[in-house]
Amino acid sequence: MSILDSRTQSLIDLFQERFGMQPTAVASGPGRVNLIGEHTDYNDGFVLPVALKRDVRIVFRPRPDRHMRIHSVEYDGFFEFDLDQTAYDKQTLWANYMQGVVWSLLEAGATLTGIDAVVSGNVPKASGLSSSAALEIATAVALLNASAENDRLTGPEVAKVAQRAENQFVGVNCGIMDQFISMLGKENHALFIDCRSLNYELTPMPENAALVIGNTKASRSLASSAYNQRRKECEEGVARLQQVLPGIQALRDVSSTQLEEHKTLLSPVVYRRCRHVVTENERVLQTIEALRRNDLAVVGQLMNASHDSLRDDYEVSSEALDVMVEAMRSTPGCYGARLTGAGFGGCTVALVEPGTEQTIADAIYDQYPKVTNIWPEVYTTHAGNGATVLPLTGERIESVDEAE
Repeated sequence: MSILDSRTQSLIDLFQERFGMQPTAVASGPGRVNLIGEHTDYNDGFVLPVALKRDVRIVFRPRPDRHMRIHSVEYDGFFEFDLDQTAYDKQTLWANYMQGVVWSLLEAGATLTGIDAVVSGNVPKASGLSSSAALEIATAVALLNASAENDRLTGPEVAKVAQRAENQFVGVNCGIMDQFISMLGKENHALFIDCRSLNYELTPMPENAALVIGNTKASRSLASSAYNQRRKECEEGVARLQQVLPGIQALRDVSSTQLEEHKTLLSPVVYRRCRHVVTENERVLQTIEALRRNDLAVVGQLMNASHDSLRDDYEVSSEALDVMVEAMRSTPGCYGARLTGAGFGGCTVALVEPGTEQTIADAIYDQYPKVTNIWPEVYTTHAGNGATVLPLTGERIESVDEAE
C-alpha cells in the first residue's frame, strides 16, 4: 500500500472543496493487530504487535495562527478550536482524540501552529484494531510536521504523548502498545515491546507468512468491566505471591515453576489468571525465537495455545471468537489462530501461508454466520509501516495502489 494513492487523492479533492486551498502534506498512523501477548501489558510483560496496512490519514496545511479546522470524512463532521483552548466535547467524541494530542504535545513542550485538515480512516472502529491510536499518532506527526518540530520528540516520546492524550484527556486507561506500534512499526516486521522498560526490537516476519484478521462484529460490551476485574485479580495474585517472592513487582517477574510451587496461596480463579499471564509472557519470547528460525509451525502452535489460555484461564473469549478461531484453524494453510485484543468480541488473527488467504476467508464466511447469525468482515494483510508524513506536490496522484 502506498500512502500516495487514489484514497489520498480523494482526500485532497475534499480538502480543496472544503478549504479552497491545496494541502501541503499527508500524515498517516496505522492500526495494529497483536500477534501474541494478550493482557500482559498491564502486568509489565511482553507484547508482539504488527502495524496494519490500514490507517488513519490526515491531509493538512499549516495555518499562520493557532487555530485548527478539521473535517472528518467518516463522521461527516466539522470541528474547530484554538490550540490553547482545548476542552473535552461530549457531542463530538472523535475530535477529543485530536484535541487531546494537541494538549499533550503542548505539555511536552512542543511549539505548535494551527492546521486545516481532512481526516479519514479505514481501520475498523470498535474492533480492537486500535483506530484511536492510529488517529492520535497521525494527528501528532501532522502537527509536528506542520510546526517544523519533527526533531523535537523521538518516536517513543511521540507514542507516550499519544498515550497520555488518551489516558488523561479522553479518559481511556490504555497501555502503550497501540501507540508504540503505530509510531514505530516497520513493513514485514513485528515489534517486540517490553512494557516495563519500553525497550523495543524489530523482529522480521518471514516472507512465507501472511495474516488474516477476522472481525466478529460481535458486541464488546463486557470487555470494559472484565478488563478491570482481571487487573484486580492479577494484582491480588502479585500481592499474595510477594509473601514468598518478595522481589517480584508484577507477574512479569514470576516463572511458571514459581507459580506452580506457590499455587496454594491463590484462589483457583486468581491462579488461572496468573497462569495465563505468566505463560503468555513465555509464549511471546518463544514466538520471537521461532520467527528468527522461520519455524512458522511453532509460531502457530504458540498462537493456538495463547487463544486456549485466554479462553480457559483468563476467560475473555466468547462464542463468536471461538467459532471464528475454529473456522480459521480448520482450513489448510493456517498455522495458528487466536483472539486479539481485550476479548469478548472484536477480532481474531491467523498466521497463514500466502495464497491461502481467500480460502480461509471463505471458511469464515461459511461457518461463522451459521452459528452467530452475524455477517463478519475479513481483512488480509502483511505487517506494514508505522507513521509517515509525505509532502504533496500539487500534481494529481495517478497511483491506485490501495490498502490490502
